Amino acid sequence: MYDEGYKTTANNVQSVGECFRTLKRLFTDNSTVIRAGRVGEDGDKQLKKIMQAQILPLVKEFENKSNYDTEYEKRLQTAADNFIAAASKLPRVTGCIPPCGFQIKGAVYNCISCSYDSCPFQLDCPVKRMTVAENNRTQMSCQVPFALPSSIEIIWRFAAEVETLDVDEFQETPIGKDMLYSIPSTRMHHQGTYRCEIYTKGTSIVRLYYYLTVTPHVVVGHSELQEIFELSLLPGGRLHMEPGAPRPFQPLPSLVLIAICFTSLLLLLMLSLGTLLLWSTTKTRSGNERTRGIENLG
Repeated sequence: MYDEGYKTTANNVQSVGECFRTLKRLFTDNSTVIRAGRVGEDGDKQLKKIMQAQILPLVKEFENKSNYDTEYEKRLQTAADNFIAAASKLPRVTGCIPPCGFQIKGAVYNCISCSYDSCPFQLDCPVKRMTVAENNRTQMSCQVPFALPSSIEIIWRFAAEVETLDVDEFQETPIGKDMLYSIPSTRMHHQGTYRCEIYTKGTSIVRLYYYLTVTPHVVVGHSELQEIFELSLLPGGRLHMEPGAPRPFQPLPSLVLIAICFTSLLLLLMLSLGTLLLWSTTKTRSGNERTRGIENLG
């Protein structure tokens, strides 16, 4: 007779349910089996072959045959040990590199979900901030520190003026699929957030962000003049420097410059006065000679 999965005979009791409970305990809930099954790319096919080689012979052997419960325990424990030994020899995964990106090459097979799990990092990388002066060349790279699949697609997008991660803010750029985004001569309208997204087989792997600040030429020139002005006002014409900072080129002290300028002005004044005196003396002498000439004629 049969009663809730148990098969009763004259001498012993065999349990079909007990077989499944033993299988779950020795395989599904066995952490050692799970660790052995965490293999790299295409390892799931090898795991399937190893499991079938251990379980299918037992299925045929136990089919339509009465067995003691202890026999299930013994044979399934041997099958689990053989699976662990064989699966542990398959290639393991070492490709997970933080801080971001679904790293396909670093995925491991999950025996519980029967699927591959990617590296546990977020898809979006942190924003990298860049500053460039107007009219200068700018470049941004879509390179990542981990291995990429052989077939990838790259799309650059741009959100004008703002620093954002919001997908709706971005517009696709006409640059195409290059790993390197280059702006030959940066203008003010280039300021904003750039996003590089890498796909493979329609699945996004990683998104890189660059926020570009463009400094106008007027501001750059004003800053340089302001620095020169402040330099001339400080004692000795020297800027305050932090300890350990490299010493810049030292200009002439401002007092020396003032002395040189003052001396030059005095020389110029003396030359002007000398010229004026010489001209006055010459004019007076000419007048006297002309007067004496007239008197002699009379």
